[in-house]
Amino acid sequence: MAKLSLRPADELAQLVRSGEVTAEELLEDCLQQVDRVEPQINAFTLIDPDRAAAEARAIKPGDPRPFCGVPIAIKDNVAVAGWRLTFASDLFGDYKPNHDAFLVRRLREAGFVVMGKTNMPEFGILPVTGPRRFGPTRNPWDLARTPGGSSGGAAAAVAAGMVPVAHGNDGGGSIRIPAACCGLVGLKPSRGRISRGPEEGDDFLVQDGVLTRTVRETAMLLDVLAGYEPGDASWAPPPRGTFAAAAERDPERLRIGVVTKPPLPTEVDPMALDAVRRAADLLSELGHEVLEVDPPWGEVDLLPTFTRIFGTQIAALIELGQRIGGREIGPEVIEQLSLAVYESSRQGSGIDFFLSLLELQGAARAIVSLLFFGENRHDALLTPALAKRPVAIEEIDPTSDDPWGEFRKSGEFTPFTAVCNISGQPAIVLPLYQGDDGLPLAVQLIGPPAGEELLLSLAGQVERAAPWHDRFPALALAGE
Repeated sequence: MAKLSLRPADELAQLVRSGEVTAEELLEDCLQQVDRVEPQINAFTLIDPDRAAAEARAIKPGDPRPFCGVPIAIKDNVAVAGWRLTFASDLFGDYKPNHDAFLVRRLREAGFVVMGKTNMPEFGILPVTGPRRFGPTRNPWDLARTPGGSSGGAAAAVAAGMVPVAHGNDGGGSIRIPAACCGLVGLKPSRGRISRGPEEGDDFLVQDGVLTRTVRETAMLLDVLAGYEPGDASWAPPPRGTFAAAAERDPERLRIGVVTKPPLPTEVDPMALDAVRRAADLLSELGHEVLEVDPPWGEVDLLPTFTRIFGTQIAALIELGQRIGGREIGPEVIEQLSLAVYESSRQGSGIDFFLSLLELQGAARAIVSLLFFGENRHDALLTPALAKRPVAIEEIDPTSDDPWGEFRKSGEFTPFTAVCNISGQPAIVLPLYQGDDGLPLAVQLIGPPAGEELLLSLAGQVERAAPWHDRFPALALAGE
């Protein structure tokens, strides 16, 4: 394959380490692909080729770091020193932090060359990427469709071959949804697995991670990013070995529950159901016990409670943006949906927030206890990744006069992901199939609490049995 950026990140690092390719040549390959396809995709909010080139020049053959010379992009809601941090909103203006987030520091220490920042919906609210400030990001498989969100720019950049891997984060599915839309691997790690510092001690809903093409890359990057940082309020227990080693070994025979009933009242697309059936058959062929499960959700709609927690976090971010940007909060600087979330959260109290948190924690305990412990325990769950095919650009519109209607519509598109943010469990999306419409068709595997080793072992086994590595959108192959 001539295009370097379509090869796995660990293989690229080995080429740099051996001297077969320089880090500068690898960066240039990515930047040439940006020139070819970024005008159609709009995945980036910022690219800094001069700074990236300076980082690449400093990397020489023999560099022992696991990802020496590999370009990567950072989502535009994480601090990179000297680069604009916008959350895709006009409210933040051109604010530039003077520090790197801990995860960015870890990526640099692993040898990555940080190339730019990627697009996202304003404040990361929606599962589509079309902020008013930067415009819509388009899916490389079909330019009329969304790449998902909120890490939509990251997923589109990887799927289109502009970077081999990209950073994302996930507060309700924001890594897994774009992975499903764009044919990538997307892992939401366990709560507390990756530090949210220095800004936050922990986060009930949001975890950081990456968008990659392979389970191996995801596991290796988790080894880089995972672990305690001084001052973290809480953290996940360390693994017994490495996540990369777990991804390389087959698991023992597992009991896997199949769930197709969504946590929200919505229809599930027949192609999504077919993908789950095919994946269940594959897991059975691999020797696992696979059985249908009636999940303990759907009796109570948790979306309003989830929205109170998530919305309060967004409202706090909006007030922070007001202080940093010095602009009044209003429709001139934030979108209608953001304003609706802000105003709704302002009407609540600290008591409302705490009661909502208790309600979600109670629901999480019930879900985890019933599904992963006791006589009927399961080692993992299999679900659809999405309830619908990737929606058309602007089908979910944050500037609509009915913002809550748009928000509810987004839940109907992606009902299977947020439950894992509530429970804190790890979950991974795998692009096992292609739909009849030519778009990727993914499934989701959910692991036990703090169970990334088991989950990655299972995902790696599935990947070896039904690989997807040779599937690329035609646009990614431009210039071959």
